[in-house]
Amino acid sequence: MKKLLWGLGIGSLVLIVLAFLLGRYAFPNLMLPLPKPEVSEGQRGELGIDKNINEATIDAYLGRSDAVYRDVRMLEDPGNYEAIGGDSKLSGFVRGFEVVPFPYIVNVAGLPEAVGSTYTGPTLFHRHSDGSLTANYEESLNILEGLFPKDKVIFLMCGGGGYSGMLKQLLVDLGWDGEKIYDVGGYWFYEGKNNVEVKRVLPDGSVVYDFYKVPVHEIDFERLTEK
Repeated sequence: MKKLLWGLGIGSLVLIVLAFLLGRYAFPNLMLPLPKPEVSEGQRGELGIDKNINEATIDAYLGRSDAVYRDVRMLEDPGNYEAIGGDSKLSGFVRGFEVVPFPYIVNVAGLPEAVGSTYTGPTLFHRHSDGSLTANYEESLNILEGLFPKDKVIFLMCGGGGYSGMLKQLLVDLGWDGEKIYDVGGYWFYEGKNNVEVKRVLPDGSVVYDFYKVPVHEIDFERLTEK
């Protein structure tokens, strides 16, 4: 009996070790500890882009079960982002990120002069000139909490890093924990291995955008209740 129990004990231990090693091999990113959010130096820091988790390192932090990944660009932004070397249409995204357009969440201000104006339609919130926020709809906060769960780590990305920094500030202003939110920066500077290309150049030189590839969260403002 003792030999049997001993054998079962050793067998169980071996299975536990194998499961641990398999899990570590199959899901290496789940094991990486997260550094505290820390803004970069210079202009990137002014945008709020993180020093440690950004376009150059985000691949190492993808696939975490304790996190959500949000790209906050529009599929087609009215702003002229080509004027600053970007793309007004969503040309691609990092695998694992889901699109939640920032201009649908709050009115946008402070864009580079060359970009001009962006979207000016309905938004969940309005930021006033004194910095305060007002919900435009009864459902605004619930929608935001559903898209950006407070009990998860939140990785934000956009084209150049501006929208994502603005959204982090908005979330913090509304009560989110800033220590759990990372402004990863801009897709335009991403060179990792998880790129999903949306922009496609045809043999005749024309360009098409395969938006069907993009996991996007639409907000149906017509079904919301205005305050």
